Amino acid sequence: MEHSLKPEVSARFLSLDALRGLAVLLMILSGSIAFGGALPSWMYHAQVPPPLHQFNPNIPGITWVDWVFPFFLFSMGAAIPIALGLKLKEKSVFSVILQTVKRYFLLVFFAIFIFHSRAWVMNSSPTYLENILSIGCFVLLFFVFSSTNFESAKFSITRKIIGLALAILFLANYKFDGLPFNVHKSDIIIIVLANMALFGALIWVFTRNHPWARVGILPFVMAIFLSAKMSEGWTSSLFNWSPIPWAYTFYYLKYLFIIIPGTFAGEWLITSKNKWISRKPALQILYIPLLCLLLIGFNTLFLFSRALVLNLVISGLLATLLYLAALKYALPKGFMNLLKTGLFLLFLGLFFESYEGGIKKDPSTYSYYFVCTGMAFLMLLSLMIIEVNGYLKSVFLFLGKVGQNPMIAYTAGNLFLLPFLRLVDLELVLNQLNQTAFGGLMRGVFFTTVVALITIFFTNKRIFWKT
Repeated sequence: MEHSLKPEVSARFLSLDALRGLAVLLMILSGSIAFGGALPSWMYHAQVPPPLHQFNPNIPGITWVDWVFPFFLFSMGAAIPIALGLKLKEKSVFSVILQTVKRYFLLVFFAIFIFHSRAWVMNSSPTYLENILSIGCFVLLFFVFSSTNFESAKFSITRKIIGLALAILFLANYKFDGLPFNVHKSDIIIIVLANMALFGALIWVFTRNHPWARVGILPFVMAIFLSAKMSEGWTSSLFNWSPIPWAYTFYYLKYLFIIIPGTFAGEWLITSKNKWISRKPALQILYIPLLCLLLIGFNTLFLFSRALVLNLVISGLLATLLYLAALKYALPKGFMNLLKTGLFLLFLGLFFESYEGGIKKDPSTYSYYFVCTGMAFLMLLSLMIIEVNGYLKSVFLFLGKVGQNPMIAYTAGNLFLLPFLRLVDLELVLNQLNQTAFGGLMRGVFFTTVVALITIFFTNKRIFWKT
């Protein structure tokens, strides 16, 4: 059966951008739907069920909300060899390392600034002043982080210095809900991403020609986590030591179990880019992404409902059908690597499931890392096959443009849209939708769509936030 795997002519990897964009938008959606009992428990993190949404670490299982962040981490890992590989062709290893360290501290600053810039952090009952200040902080971030191709280098550097000075002045002089600025308070998601951007990049740079050494780091990280819980020896001291506890703890390194496999996906994307087969399109090849999505869907459903044996049986059947379909359509080596690794990690996570009280996002378990990373491999494979066959072009373009500007997408809702809705008295109107399940979902869809459109506007103008 003939099929089409046409090469992407863009310099970017649209499927990877789309995966990143999908993860960001689902993250925004999960935080903007109705809370309090209007929607079922599978619409929230498994460990914070409705109606009270109080964290309960004893609840095992995952929902779709729980694999959104790992998908974003995975896309970050996949981007590392793509981005740094290009830089290493132009710059020395030392220069790349310096730039990586600089990026880390800029992301840490970003995490601290956006947390304190939120109107409800400035004041638990924000007034017009706090909402206006929040929007002003959103604008200020353009001075610090925006990258364009229509201004001189000198002007860009001057703008960023002025923006950074104003941001520091804001933090140093403003009282947040009556309390001064606190460096220990920040957006934890961005702090984790900053640590993964640093350690993931450094590990890849030093192991880019030794992939097994990169894999070999993970058992040592696991060993420290496990042994630090058992004794007060040097592993415990290493686990608890931090020169800057507000920016780094060893605990964040657990996400290397997602980032490091992601780097392999990025390398396979690079090697596959110019080797995709070009033949007549065949709708039948969509069986492969369909089976991948079914695997993701059934695992989410059954791990949440705790039908573990049924999940293992159905997953085994779907995996067999998926592998046979991949052989039938003779997927290129890079695609097959994504498939094999995704299935391996998914089943490794399922075999780890009962360890640590069942799969959980928080506190995250090894089953969680492996299952979600396996799902991410399968999702990326699905997107690549759909993309290169020319299906859903407008959807890929929409998601890809969001994925190219994740920092704007992540902050536009909290720092701009929500304060704006309050200033024009539309938030109360929007909250009226929270009375029903459909309305509560539509509230999130509306909010997420507007954030996406804001992000795409700046992407179309070639204005990006970068570190």
